Amino acid sequence: MSQFPEAGAKAPPFSLARDGGGTVALKDFQGRKLVLYFYPKANTTGCTKEAIAFNGLKAAFAAADTDILGVSADAVSAQDKFKAKYDLAFPLGSDPDKAMLEAYGVWVEKSMYGRKYMGIERATLLIGRDGKVARTWPKVKVAGHAEEVLKAAQELG
Repeated sequence: MSQFPEAGAKAPPFSLARDGGGTVALKDFQGRKLVLYFYPKANTTGCTKEAIAFNGLKAAFAAADTDILGVSADAVSAQDKFKAKYDLAFPLGSDPDKAMLEAYGVWVEKSMYGRKYMGIERATLLIGRDGKVARTWPKVKVAGHAEEVLKAAQELG
């Protein structure tokens, strides 16, 4: 089980199926900044609020030369529905086999009502133009998060 990457570490490479078909890979964002955020499940309350918050700031992220990629273990069909329902303007990666989620240390043991299970830790990384992790937000709380990430992207230059 991998650890969540630390600032300064090289971002682990990945290639995932994405909404709408095709693939999305870390190398697609080479030379640009990338907000890579992990969410537990499409169309759930917290994940929807987070996606809408990032989507609402898409123009500001673009002005900061920063792309956004959301990743969960949902099937591509679920990502497609989620993206269409909320008119999301950024790609959603699908990792049902959890290889990328494990490489980034976000496939973790969770606990709810005393029951332990494996799931995705809501987390975000800001990856710099050099492919290195510039900033991390483990165990994200949704309120105000997208704005905080935007500020960091703007400051990264």
